[in-house]
Amino acid sequence: MNSRLSHSWAPSPSWLRFLVIVLLLLGVFFRFVNLDRKVYWFDETFTSLRISGYTETEAIENVCDGREIGIEDLQKYQRITPAKTWKDTINSLVVEDPQHPPLYYLMARFWVQWFGSSVAVTRSLSVLISLLVFPCIYWLCIELFQFSLVAWVAIALLAVSPFHVLYAQEARQYGLWTVIILLSSATLLRAMRLKTKLSWGIYAATVVIGLYTFLFSGLVTIAHGIYVFTTAKLRFTKMVIAYLLAVLAGLLAFTPWILVIMTKSTQLHKATSWTYELRYSLLQMIKQWVLNLSYFFVDFDYDLQRVYDGSISKLMVRILIPFILILVGYSIYFLCRKAQKQAWLFVLTLIGATALPLAIPDIILGGARTQVPRYLIPAFLGIQLAVSYLLATQITSTYVSVYVSVNIWRQKFWQFVMIGLLSVGVISCVVMSQAESWWSKDLNIYTPQVARIISQASQPLLITSCQGIWPLGDELSLSYLLAPKVRLQLVKEPNLPKISNRFSDVFLYNPNHNPPLQILFEQIEKELKYKFENVSPDQLKLLRLVPILRN
Repeated sequence: MNSRLSHSWAPSPSWLRFLVIVLLLLGVFFRFVNLDRKVYWFDETFTSLRISGYTETEAIENVCDGREIGIEDLQKYQRITPAKTWKDTINSLVVEDPQHPPLYYLMARFWVQWFGSSVAVTRSLSVLISLLVFPCIYWLCIELFQFSLVAWVAIALLAVSPFHVLYAQEARQYGLWTVIILLSSATLLRAMRLKTKLSWGIYAATVVIGLYTFLFSGLVTIAHGIYVFTTAKLRFTKMVIAYLLAVLAGLLAFTPWILVIMTKSTQLHKATSWTYELRYSLLQMIKQWVLNLSYFFVDFDYDLQRVYDGSISKLMVRILIPFILILVGYSIYFLCRKAQKQAWLFVLTLIGATALPLAIPDIILGGARTQVPRYLIPAFLGIQLAVSYLLATQITSTYVSVYVSVNIWRQKFWQFVMIGLLSVGVISCVVMSQAESWWSKDLNIYTPQVARIISQASQPLLITSCQGIWPLGDELSLSYLLAPKVRLQLVKEPNLPKISNRFSDVFLYNPNHNPPLQILFEQIEKELKYKFENVSPDQLKLLRLVPILRN
């Protein structure tokens, strides 16, 4: 007798339909609320730099010469002008950021060209794109499980997932990538079911769109290939050949950017060097993997250094993380035991083929590929599918099995689990909606506080350095928050700034991710006769320059 469950479904109970509608509305609300409240951080400023058609080198040459400039001089490189066209946007990526294909940046350029370049407008494109995840995950669940209840539970989880809300509000391509992963997966399953040229052509189009959105889409396509080959029992069937032809067509369409990557390999290596130069112990990596996974269900802006600081939110995290691990592990086990083979095989290949190629090099060679949760979006989507299947098959008596009946107490237990999971998601989104910064904006966590301190001075001057791997990003981020009266001097060591005596307060900003400015410190103290005072708290890395009194 077949050990898999044979399912039939009655219509979803009214309470569940009402709950999903409420959560969907909340999910849309959370994606739009306070869209411009969080700091416009390092990566987002480079989105604006690219869509404006400027290169980082061009901006540095014009502002990092030690002369006194205003906020508007930095904002120039965040605004579209007639002098720069969409060709300049592509050229900026080709020259300095070949690891980022141009699709999202071109979309963002035309968007701000039509509606303006404010923070809210720039981010609103990502929000609108992110709303497409709901029909896409519904379609994928129908193709995968053939049960609408699983699809509705998946929508509910996705709607109030703090991770998905967080990246829906960011002016980067990750919301678009999430949509493409789901869309491409659904079109693959549809093509395998219909076996028509048109359906495979649609899948090929999603392969192209995915590759032009984010390079890690290649891992998703590989996961699809493993699934197709395994389903065909490793034989070259017509279905396998159709898949290969679709992928080949996608790669041919992506050839122009492949050539860019090949010719700009040195720049790509430089831009991504941080992902394999950082070193973590295995224990540190495992802790971060667990933390990254939890972000998809609960997020109170915590990290491993602060997670046990005694506050109520951190205590909740301490309790919930083990529960989430158990839930995820049991969801995958339940899926493999109870679902049809084509369903659990697809989910496992999506998780394994997109996570292992990043995890194995990190473990063997060292690196931070898997420490960045946005790189693991495909794997986490697979996990969310498994959790959705578990909950949907356990929460309602409309689920019927010819082999196993759902015990009423077990049903109540899983209803409690789902309500609890959705509740912490909603609470996380509420807390997150009021914040000025968040863990995902790690390079600019303290930027709002720094900007407030500087702007409170009557006539402030801010000195920063353009040294380091990532110059200018902090200054561009600050330019959105500093008062117009603030003046800036951006210098390169060993050049010294010429400090006018008309300023009431002179600050020097040197955040943790920049190299120490020891030479500059010594020169300012020795030649310009200033001493340094830390501005509290110390983690701000903001110093006040105080003239040394002469005898």
